Amino acid sequence: MASTPTSRFAAPGHPPATTTQFRGVRFLHLGTSWVQGAMRLDKPDNIELEYVQMMMMWMLFNDQPKRIAQLGLGSAALTKFCYQRFPHARVDVAELNPNVIDICHAEFGLPSNDERLNVREMDAMDFVLDPANHNSIDVLQVDLYDEDARGPVLDSQEFYQACHDCLTDDGIMTTNVFGEFSNYDKNLQNMELVFDAVVWLPEVHDANIIVIAFKRSPQVDFNVLYERAGDIKRRMNLPAKNWVNGFKSWMQDCQE
Repeated sequence: MASTPTSRFAAPGHPPATTTQFRGVRFLHLGTSWVQGAMRLDKPDNIELEYVQMMMMWMLFNDQPKRIAQLGLGSAALTKFCYQRFPHARVDVAELNPNVIDICHAEFGLPSNDERLNVREMDAMDFVLDPANHNSIDVLQVDLYDEDARGPVLDSQEFYQACHDCLTDDGIMTTNVFGEFSNYDKNLQNMELVFDAVVWLPEVHDANIIVIAFKRSPQVDFNVLYERAGDIKRRMNLPAKNWVNGFKSWMQDCQE
């Protein structure tokens, strides 16, 4: 099942951004075999990977965000989706590796910056510590991995506190926790020290676990959530019912 190597962006000072293609899907790598993102060539505006789709589960709680921020660009799937599907929202991205930004423009259909889209080459920690970003972001999506993909690059209590500080009163963070087993507990504990409510969904796609963290704990009515999930499926073609099932399963496990 060898894939076909295609492009390579390798400006010095950062891991090279490379792509492979297999069965109609283009994959992003950072100079290693680890998949950092994907795009189906005949559906370039869809979100291909299941765990990346799950990063959108904040839509169950907020369908009209004004500002969405992304830490870690990946293959730009989330950035493109949010930019296209939420035309009244501002979308900001912090990505440290210029090779990733360049390859996303060239090979993954990332639009140029405009009055709503701002993709910047910068450290995610600098972004969340910037006072200009505090109390201004409705949705923060965090997917920070280097070429080794052993665990999130930023995972300290200080980092998650800064993420919390960037959110509006009802702001939501989704994050991907992947890698060595010890990373899960460390990340979850540091999030729980900061956020009012932290929920993690069942593992999907090669040990990726998606966490949703709330600055202020939401009122949860599963009838309402399933209704919203149906609407998300119809409008966005995302498997939102699975997200609600995972959310419900987590709550039941916590009560046992």
